[in-house]
Amino acid sequence: MFENVDVQEAIKRSIQTEKNARDFYRLGAKHMKNPRARKAFELLAKEEEDHAKMFYDIYQGGDLPDFSAYMAVDPSRDSDWLTDLEKELMEELNERRAMELAMDKELKLEQTLRTLAEKIPDKGVHEVFLKNAESTHQHYELIESEYAFLMGMVHETDIDTYVRE
Repeated sequence: MFENVDVQEAIKRSIQTEKNARDFYRLGAKHMKNPRARKAFELLAKEEEDHAKMFYDIYQGGDLPDFSAYMAVDPSRDSDWLTDLEKELMEELNERRAMELAMDKELKLEQTLRTLAEKIPDKGVHEVFLKNAESTHQHYELIESEYAFLMGMVHETDIDTYVRE
């Protein structure tokens, strides 16, 4: 699947994927009733936009508008990030399901970024992909932590308390 990677095309697709993720988190945040979950999704939306900017800054094609204009374009209707979320919205999205969906998306994106990074010989571009993969992994961990808190599971900040008792 990733043999003979066209680096500029991979960067361009990554810009769009990060925008799709940003749009996913923005839309999800609007439907969150729990303030803590909403705040997590708003933070993730901002970070996804930062990821898009990192890819945008290394893109050498001349076919994209300036970054602000690109990010202002309406969400893509063929984004699997958004189609999956919109399907959930039709069935009454809740925080639990939105976070499960987000964790799944983040894990898949992290793997894709790492796989692409392995195929990219340019050290600078390779590092951008790896940095974004690591940040994507941190997104997963943040969502997982918020999910545990929301579901009333033992939160990692409480682990020491339970171990000592």
